[in-house]
Amino acid sequence: MSIKFVLNETSYFGKGAREELPGEIQKRGFKKVLVVTDKSLLECGVTSKVTEILDKAGIVYEIYSEIKPNPTIKNVLDGVEACRNAEADVIVAVGGGSSIDTAKGISIVMTNPDRSDIVSLNGLSNTVNKGLPIIALPTTSGTAAEVTINYVITDEEREIKMVCVDPNDIPILAIVDSELMASMPKSIAASTGMDALTHAVEGYITKAHNTMSDMFHMEAIKLIFKYLSAAVNEKDEEATEKVALAQYIAGMGFSNVGLGIVHSMAHQLGAVYDTPHGIANAILLPTVMRFNGEDKETAQRFREILINIGRPDAEHLNDQDVINTFVWMISELSKAVGITQKLSDVGAKEEDFELLADKAMEDPCKPGNPREVTKEDFIGLYRKAM
Repeated sequence: MSIKFVLNETSYFGKGAREELPGEIQKRGFKKVLVVTDKSLLECGVTSKVTEILDKAGIVYEIYSEIKPNPTIKNVLDGVEACRNAEADVIVAVGGGSSIDTAKGISIVMTNPDRSDIVSLNGLSNTVNKGLPIIALPTTSGTAAEVTINYVITDEEREIKMVCVDPNDIPILAIVDSELMASMPKSIAASTGMDALTHAVEGYITKAHNTMSDMFHMEAIKLIFKYLSAAVNEKDEEATEKVALAQYIAGMGFSNVGLGIVHSMAHQLGAVYDTPHGIANAILLPTVMRFNGEDKETAQRFREILINIGRPDAEHLNDQDVINTFVWMISELSKAVGITQKLSDVGAKEEDFELLADKAMEDPCKPGNPREVTKEDFIGLYRKAM
């Protein structure tokens, strides 16, 4: 059986890497840029670290910034209108997952106008044309949207997060500049870092994992456990750069093999309560990993992770002790970076669990989970995470 792996064309890494942007735009013959970002990044001066470089190079651009933390169908459609009005031939996305995901939606509709309803993009897409070219500059260390074929858009009317999977949306260029991430507030650095850990762990145990994806996910897990606390709490420059690299590496893996039910459950919290995605993942990860660990093969995968993150004694532990140790280490890392541990802290209500479970059953990430899951399982997991 063949294995397909999709990666973006070119990436730059390191402090100041954004200086490569004008040369890449000019080399590729682009004439007009739509900068897709969000208002908070504009207001705190992060976006200007990119636009100043465009100004110096004389590159013409317009800015679109009407984006919610959990971007909506309207955000995408308004962005499409802005892109058309700007007559842009390339999109430069500056921000976290919300900005880059919105840029991907805009990109796809610009070249596939028959998908302007947005709803039809949910799940595995069969768009015909490659999207308008995107150059992505992430400002958070979590989503890896700059290297994945996925984007997530909220359908506010139906209160669901649509997970759109489409190779035609992958950015042609990723610029991972740790200087853009250095100004992240502690809360965002923590939540996006735990989001990256969730990507790496779920990708490592998903049904479709393979030798290539295992390589990416294990290295990402090792880097995050080693460096996340220092990146969040001490704003250590090296640690920030290592976590930025880790989230990118994790994205290379999970974009090709999928995720699991931490994401199935977290997506619903974002859709119903507008919970930040990284926080939802961080809260759910220990509970779901305890559930998944009951699968013997998954417990063995946990053992491999533990051995690689400083617990060589895991080789001799029984499965239950492996599960307990792994879940404890995840929880301790989450606490170390200041993430809340209960769903009740983000407004979740027990009377909503059936609704959330129904939605999670339909989420595109569910089939990748190593254990089969019922609606009753989902309700029980939400309850335990309270």
